[in-house]
Amino acid sequence: VAKNPMGASSFDATSAGAIGRFSAPRRTNSLAYYKGNPPQFGWETVLVLGTIAGAAIAATTGGEFTGRWLPQFWVARFGEQSLGLHAAFGLAGGILMAFGARFAGGCTSGHGISGTLQLNVGSWISVICFFIGGIAVAYLLYLL
Repeated sequence: VAKNPMGASSFDATSAGAIGRFSAPRRTNSLAYYKGNPPQFGWETVLVLGTIAGAAIAATTGGEFTGRWLPQFWVARFGEQSLGLHAAFGLAGGILMAFGARFAGGCTSGHGISGTLQLNVGSWISVICFFIGGIAVAYLLYLL
């Protein structure tokens, strides 16, 4: 039996805490969250870094690494000169996802893999909302 549910959102808090301990240790150590959860690199760090490395290896060896900054659908919709817009959308989406993961008590992988398998009602509601949000954004990007 696993002691910890699988997820990646704690990596954000761990990374922020590690950076905070390096750049502003007194302030970081005074935060209530880090008093109970000292930032230390553990299995979450290996999970996230391994996922990124594995995706890069799979894309490269599978012939799917394009070397392009912008996906074709994005260029067709917003033009070739929209790298700044793409970066702004990516940054805003990342911030919203991190906020949502902390607010929902876990990330998509934590709720979707661990929570639903444990028949956690909150996780099922979260996963349903993830799909609704994904469908809505895909509709806005692809169909409008």
